[in-house]
Amino acid sequence: MTDTSIGTPEQLRDPNYTPALGKAIPLGIQHVLAMFVSNVTPAIIIAGVAGFGFGSPDVGALIYLIQMSMLFAGVATLIQTIGIGPVGARLPIVQGTSFAFLPVMIPAMIGAGTAGLQGLMSGVMIGGLFHFCIGFFIGRIRFALPPLVTGLIVLMIGLALIKVGIEYAAGGAGDFNRGKPTWGGVSNWFQAGVVIIVTLALKFFARGLLSVAAVLVGLIAGYIVAFVMGDVSLAGVGRAGWFQLPKPFAYGFGVNWAIVIGMCLMAFISAIETVGDVSGITKGGAGREATDEEVTGATFADGLGTAIGGIFGGLPNTSFSQNVGLIAMTGVMSRHVVTIGAIFLIICGLIPKIGAVINSVPIQVLGGGVIVMFGMVAAAGASMLSDVNWNRRNMVIFAVALSVGLGLQQVPDAMAFLGNTAKILMTSGLLPAAFIAIVLNLVLPEDIG
Repeated sequence: MTDTSIGTPEQLRDPNYTPALGKAIPLGIQHVLAMFVSNVTPAIIIAGVAGFGFGSPDVGALIYLIQMSMLFAGVATLIQTIGIGPVGARLPIVQGTSFAFLPVMIPAMIGAGTAGLQGLMSGVMIGGLFHFCIGFFIGRIRFALPPLVTGLIVLMIGLALIKVGIEYAAGGAGDFNRGKPTWGGVSNWFQAGVVIIVTLALKFFARGLLSVAAVLVGLIAGYIVAFVMGDVSLAGVGRAGWFQLPKPFAYGFGVNWAIVIGMCLMAFISAIETVGDVSGITKGGAGREATDEEVTGATFADGLGTAIGGIFGGLPNTSFSQNVGLIAMTGVMSRHVVTIGAIFLIICGLIPKIGAVINSVPIQVLGGGVIVMFGMVAAAGASMLSDVNWNRRNMVIFAVALSVGLGLQQVPDAMAFLGNTAKILMTSGLLPAAFIAIVLNLVLPEDIG
């Protein structure tokens, strides 16, 4: 519900309006709380794939990845809200580390051999530059991505990640964690269950800030339970420093074509997601359609923010849809409110102790939050599909794309005849499903069934 004490209705619909600091700061922090957990989770997952996740002696590397997730989410958000020439929508768009890239990054990391994070970050940087170039023609390709295609893609992203949530709740992903006697134990699932129950209770029965930050509060509740049960170690917090600047090419530079191609292909998906978010913000906050300049500027900022982040060890950035809903709820369209949130993220990203505190969260507690978040991604895709006219043509397109995509995820060695790069891209399931859906939607006639 719109709070008219913040400003007049005309002011609240104006992106350039600046509320009084006493109102603007809490609103900016609220935007950060709504996206905070989703923003750092991909870094934790990738750290686990790279071999220095929870329980690894190389705690500093994980903390650095978490730092970069916060720091460059803030930097990318500033690019969106403040703008640099044609770059940036100058709208209240919150940027953050994208879940969408995980189904591509995870198999690419596993199959990349010695490339590891070096190859991944180089791919993120190159993919970001490619994403930037999409801004020059984003308006011309929107026709090829109706809700049938975009909804399927978002649904598959969620379905591909749900396995990770279950593994985390059980005690961690990977053979190393599965070998632990506590893996799949009652205590792990009890702590994950606390997170899920508290999150759902707040989401449906609380109001205001508690409802917006339900997942974060749920994680805090699970963390407290885990601490009481003796599963929390704060040793890393004491060793972590108070300030650290990002390092350019912290992992070196090495091109891995599987990752580069995957990042570039996923950039199209991310760009379309951003277009949808920009439209949602202007409709929900100002009651109007997004202009071509806003859509183009937002896409430019997406790519530039990702490319800069990749140089310093950050993961791909995109606009965060949950914050679009927050703008519709508060009715405050001010981009300067989100700028305050971006500054807060940047400050957090420069303080390793904050990353160390996040690192101290037990994996099973994080798993409870991840189950909710990844399920919501799949649900968002299903919601987008509700706009589809389910005639025989569209059902066939959906069926074939979904079957091939999920099948390749479940049987990754089904195309053993392919080379390493092609096999990695097919294993994600997401890219072949998107390709099939886009092509069939373009070539099949509309008048079938």
